[in-house]
Amino acid sequence: MSDPSPPRKRRTAGRITLNDVARQVGVSALTVSRFFNHPERVSEELRQRIGEAVSALGYVPNLVAGSLASARSRIVGMVIPNISGPIFASTIQGFSDTLARHGYQLLLASSYFSPEQEESAVRAFLGWSPAALVVTSHFHSEGTEKLLAETDIPVVEIWDYQPERAPIQVGFLHYDAGVMAARHLLERGYRRIAFVQNSAAGDFSALDRRDGCAATLRDAGLELWNFAPSAGSAPFEAGREAMERLMQETHRPDAILFANDNLAAGGLLAAQRMGLRIPGDCAVMGFGDYAFAEMLLPSLSTIRPPSLGIGETAALRVLESLGVIATEAPVQRLNRLECQLVEREST
Repeated sequence: MSDPSPPRKRRTAGRITLNDVARQVGVSALTVSRFFNHPERVSEELRQRIGEAVSALGYVPNLVAGSLASARSRIVGMVIPNISGPIFASTIQGFSDTLARHGYQLLLASSYFSPEQEESAVRAFLGWSPAALVVTSHFHSEGTEKLLAETDIPVVEIWDYQPERAPIQVGFLHYDAGVMAARHLLERGYRRIAFVQNSAAGDFSALDRRDGCAATLRDAGLELWNFAPSAGSAPFEAGREAMERLMQETHRPDAILFANDNLAAGGLLAAQRMGLRIPGDCAVMGFGDYAFAEMLLPSLSTIRPPSLGIGETAALRVLESLGVIATEAPVQRLNRLECQLVEREST
């Protein structure tokens, strides 16, 4: 009995090819290939013409075939703790924009502060033979450490700065950010200072900031109060919980440093509902300088991390490591950036 189903079409049937684009523009296929692989080697006028032809014909480059031929793709994998978190948005954008200018694309995954999920993402990325790999901070599982040590592609650790580690470092010392916050509060006259942890388990960088704050207070003869919100609670809810609980203490704090601006915003809103004066009854400080921080009432004092600079610098180090951008000196492995204190009304 014959099979009534229609014959399957080959996936390549009717596909626009590199040669079709070349004929449309009147150049060689090699020139079109260079447009995708090394756009900096093609004149601006020719890039525009080829780009218009690509759009008009609907050409999609076969990146899988290209990666098989070269044993490397033009994709760079990045694992971020929280894709939806505003604190990482500028890093992702700066990294992606810098890569794109040189014909590379970003493949993104979120670990949700879980070492296990990070390891899973790293393993999956490496299976696709990426050109390079970017991970966040240095708090990795044993499995991830092994994968990073054994890969032969460039590896960059961002949002931290650990000179003793092998990967390229692009970031800052969270401990120092905690010192900066504590000094600001002490200079403003606050003495009973509390730190509110992130409600997301696994944010060890925030704990580094806490430790920097605690050490600075100890040097001044003071002790830091540490508050851990209910695990897994939403940031605004965790901030509300912290404010309400801490303000019920007999000797309540006169300043609260939150692990991030989302938590701090939840605390500020709770303080308003409780009839508290900020900073009169209690100062509030965050970390991240999210877009809404300046718009809150009162506006939020915070620490501004070099988010955009981290993304752009990390991309440059990747491109230099791959030889896409020429550099006379060896690729700069240690790239320390600095946070900035942003003093507003809440302190």
